[in-house]
Amino acid sequence: VILPGRRAQSALRVGGVHGPFAVGRSICARASPDAASAGAVAEMETAVAEAGEKIRALKAAGATNADEAVQAGVAELKALKARLAELQGPQEAPPAKPKQQQKPKQQQKQQGGGGGKKNAKPTSGGGTSSAEEVKAVRLGKVQQIRDDGGEPFAYRFDRTMKAAELQSKYADLKDGEEVASETHAVCGRVKACRKFGKLAFLQIEDDGGAVQLFVDAKRVDAGPGGAGAFKKIVDLVDMGDIVGAVGTPKRTEKGELSIVIDEFTMLTKSLLPLPDKFKGLTDTETRYRQRYVDLIASPEVRETFRARAAIVSNIRRFLDDRLFMEMETPVLESRAGGADAKPFNTFHNALGMDLTMRIATELHLKRLVVGGFERVYELGRVFRNEGLSTRHNPEFTSVEVYQAYADVEDMLELTEEMIVRCANGVRGLDGLDLKIPYGDETVDLGARPWRRASMNDLVLERCGVDILNTFGEGRGGENEGDLEACKAAAEAALRALGDKESMAGLAGVAAAPSVGHVLNELFESTVESTLRQPTFVLNHPVEISPLAKPHRAEKGVTERFELFVVGRELANSFSELTDPIDQRARLEAQIATHKKAQTDARSVAEAAGTDALAVFEQDAYPIELDEDFVTALEYGMPPTAGMGLGVDRLVMLLTDSPSIRDVIAFPLLKKLE
Repeated sequence: VILPGRRAQSALRVGGVHGPFAVGRSICARASPDAASAGAVAEMETAVAEAGEKIRALKAAGATNADEAVQAGVAELKALKARLAELQGPQEAPPAKPKQQQKPKQQQKQQGGGGGKKNAKPTSGGGTSSAEEVKAVRLGKVQQIRDDGGEPFAYRFDRTMKAAELQSKYADLKDGEEVASETHAVCGRVKACRKFGKLAFLQIEDDGGAVQLFVDAKRVDAGPGGAGAFKKIVDLVDMGDIVGAVGTPKRTEKGELSIVIDEFTMLTKSLLPLPDKFKGLTDTETRYRQRYVDLIASPEVRETFRARAAIVSNIRRFLDDRLFMEMETPVLESRAGGADAKPFNTFHNALGMDLTMRIATELHLKRLVVGGFERVYELGRVFRNEGLSTRHNPEFTSVEVYQAYADVEDMLELTEEMIVRCANGVRGLDGLDLKIPYGDETVDLGARPWRRASMNDLVLERCGVDILNTFGEGRGGENEGDLEACKAAAEAALRALGDKESMAGLAGVAAAPSVGHVLNELFESTVESTLRQPTFVLNHPVEISPLAKPHRAEKGVTERFELFVVGRELANSFSELTDPIDQRARLEAQIATHKKAQTDARSVAEAAGTDALAVFEQDAYPIELDEDFVTALEYGMPPTAGMGLGVDRLVMLLTDSPSIRDVIAFPLLKKLE
């Protein structure tokens, strides 16, 4: 059956695909056998193949060789094979092939080049001999296609329907039925090849699903490809090739939706073997370095990145619906600001000046609020020249949101609603049951409103020490302002807990320059990892929040929150500091604290020796006061609330991904020597 009006035929020719897989072109000049005899042989070969399929289906359903149904099927198969042998008559032995042309054993199993040695790394194009052997064989096939006048790397293919659309349209097609009146053109990557006599089955996959190509020698050889077309397909197609086919939909006796092909086209010849279809890519670093192979081999990885795209779209739609305007701010800056992090440095040749890559989008977005835009956001990349971990990548995606005439309470509501919308959009949840799996635990996003607790109360609950009300200034505690007593109490609490994470906080407590820093060290080392369910941590110390407004009711803290889920910070927000005088004083204090810490660290490194000093100098970085930002505030910024959310970490949560590298398509990796 050909597409009406010869549309597919002409389209495929326009694409420059011709030769051995071309539509309407003979690919074999061999004389045909007697029609009646050939027809009987073909029918018997089909019966043998179907009998074999029935046995495999029984075993797939749990049957064993001891079961009567299997034994009956085997007996039937043997009888059919015997009848086939009678019809075929005596066969001439094929001439021996030159030794160098013999296919590797695994390659024969996968129909001509789909494999390699069992233990070889399947993804390396130049690292293992087996991959090179397969590549050599496939290059020979490329040349064979070209020698026959074909093109193994096509220009285009006009598809009529994707695999998922086919599966949906013919969902009610009964086993064994074929819709001979409808013809479809499909294409995709070959993920499985099976041959049974004069039948072959190719499983092809596109970006929406998979469908089977049912290749019947009798039908293909009678089609536009001519006699011998079936043999060409079997000999020249490998796993990993990208192919196109035209044919009619049929559901096999086994229940597999298939396209019974009349026409076949090689679209792209794959030169390297795919990973094992059952194991996939097992080496984690190879998965990240060769993400394209990881995506081919693992449908679940593709689903993760589809989910990421959906999350980004949901964030944008959510903010756009609330009349926020998306803006773009500079990636290259004269000084880093908006966070305390080491930047990447670069140099602008034409301007002759040092520049840094941004570590946050905050300060430029606030300038836009000063300029009169009341609701702005930016969703983009941020760069920090710091360590790597399952939670950290040097370049990551964040969304920062600023709303004039609002405070941190508005951001609490906005943050919770935005995350819930993303969860509904990605996971198909109904808004009521928002329980999502993450590792071996379940996160309940539907238990709203999410828990809210101050940092001081959480530390008191965990450690038994009321840091701010005992040692904080302006609160009337018995040891008000006594930093050394605060450190001693914190150290005792950490040692009492005694676990590895708590003990790791001792150094931070000892070096803390203020009571607020001690509280933060206790929180990070004892509380943070325990916050598994969504928790808004409120009222951070002034000393660690230089851009947030002082709390209007409590001394020593700011109107700020951080959102933690599964022990990770997901979002950070505060009522923005709009007082330029207070802002300058806070930034100057931050710079002084940073300089003192750097000086103390240098002294320790110098005492430890040359190597330690080299490490220190590599990690050290200056911070500067952004005079232009303070100037902007002096022109007047309205009361404003801001929030920043780590998009990568949100994707990790909603896709049950343990590492940030699992949700970044091409994470930064150390260069291979």
